Amino acid sequence: MRTRLGCLSHKSDSYNDFTAILPDKPNRALKRLSTEEATRWADSFDVLLSHKYGLAAFRAFLKTEFSEENLEFWLACEDFKKTRSAAKLASKAQRIFEEFIDVQAPREVNIDFQTRELTRRNMQEPSLSCFDQAQGKVHSLMEKDSYPRFLRSKIYTDLL
Repeated sequence: MRTRLGCLSHKSDSYNDFTAILPDKPNRALKRLSTEEATRWADSFDVLLSHKYGLAAFRAFLKTEFSEENLEFWLACEDFKKTRSAAKLASKAQRIFEEFIDVQAPREVNIDFQTRELTRRNMQEPSLSCFDQAQGKVHSLMEKDSYPRFLRSKIYTDLL
């Protein structure tokens, strides 16, 4: 049992084969990716997030670290900000809160108590900006923690 659990705790810097975790379609697309495009992802975290194949590679990397909920939350917030229907706004906000923010949420993101409580208060009257602080914290966490490891990972270096 200890050996099995030990395998789960290894960081993806030492992960050897990422092809098994990438879905077929992005995997084929990543094979067509130019080295120049992949190299640009190291320019900034936002460049990586704005590139569809960069996003797929980063998602695959986060899965190896069991932290893909951070990216999924960030993407859900980006989609939420595009909501134009007032009727859909409250239900989408509630779904995001229950899935990612609430204590013991199925895909709970790692945010501090103050941010969680501010977001909870924002849910009383949901607006397009109700997740801004939480999304910013998660973005910052990924940029400072996961992104540098991604750039050193075998997933990224194999693309270069």
